[in-house]
Amino acid sequence: MRIRVVPLAELASARESDWVDTSRKPYVTGEAAYVPVREGYASSGTLAPRYRYRGRGYQMIGPIAVVRGERPKPEEVTQIVDWQHPKGVVWVSSHSGVCRVPTTEVLYGSTGDVIHRESGISFCIDPSNVMFSQGNRTEKMRIASLVRNGERVADMYAGIGYFTLPVARAGAIVHAMEINPVAFRYLEKNIVLNQFSDRIMASCGDCRDLLSGEYDRVIMGHFDSAAALLQALSHVHPGSVLHVHSAGHQPHDITGQLNAAGFEAEISVRVVKKTGPHCWHYVQDVTLA
Repeated sequence: MRIRVVPLAELASARESDWVDTSRKPYVTGEAAYVPVREGYASSGTLAPRYRYRGRGYQMIGPIAVVRGERPKPEEVTQIVDWQHPKGVVWVSSHSGVCRVPTTEVLYGSTGDVIHRESGISFCIDPSNVMFSQGNRTEKMRIASLVRNGERVADMYAGIGYFTLPVARAGAIVHAMEINPVAFRYLEKNIVLNQFSDRIMASCGDCRDLLSGEYDRVIMGHFDSAAALLQALSHVHPGSVLHVHSAGHQPHDITGQLNAAGFEAEISVRVVKKTGPHCWHYVQDVTLA
C-alpha cells in the first residue's frame, strides 16, 4: 500500500486532502499515521499489507487485552501483542463468590485503572480486579432504550455501573446497589466521570437490605437474582418492570414467587449469550399486571 506519513495530530485535517485514499484506513502507531495515497498522487513510501489475525480470542477493555478460558500459550500471547499492541494482557481464569471476583494473572505488560468507552459511556476499571463482560453490551443498550425519562430504577447488582450508567444516560433516576467494596469504588468514580451525580444514588451493601420506596423498573443482573425476587417485589407496583437474570439450561422458574407475592405478570424471555456447554445467560422481562 502506498502511503504518506503524517503526524498523528494532523491526521484529522489530512483526511480532507485530495491525495487521501478514503477506501482504506490509516495505520496509526505512536505519534505517526500512515495514510493511504490515491493513484496519481505522490507517496513517501509503501506499507506491507497487514496480516489477518487468526489467533486466540480476546477482548479489549481500554488498552488491556483480556483472555478468558484455558491459560493461553506464550505464542498466543505474542500473537495478541504483535497484532493489538496492548498495554497489557490479562488472563481471567475464573470468577468466584457472590461478588464474581475474577481470578486473574497479568501475562504481558501491566494493568491498573484504564478507561473503557462503550456506547457513549466511559468506564474506569482495572480488569485484573473487577469483572467486565462485553458480551452484555447489547443487553445494556436494550434496557436503556426501554427507559422512560424520569423513571425510578433500582439496579440491585450494579457492579461498576454496567446498567446503571446507560439507564441514567437515558434519563432514569437510579438507585445503584453494590455489595463488593472494590467494585463500589469504581461505581462511584464512574458516576462522577460521566457527570451523573444528580441522577444516581449509590449504596454499598446487600441490595436486599438497601431497597427503599417503590421503583418503576428493577434491574436484577446477577445469575442468582431470583433469590432476591421476593424482596424486590416488596418495592414495586402494578406496571413496574423487572429484568431477572439467570444462567442454566433454561430460565429460572419465577412464576411461583410472583404468585406468592400476589402478582400476575407478563413474562418474556431473552437469551443474552452462551456461558458454557448447553448453558445460557437468560433475562426475563417481567411486567407486573
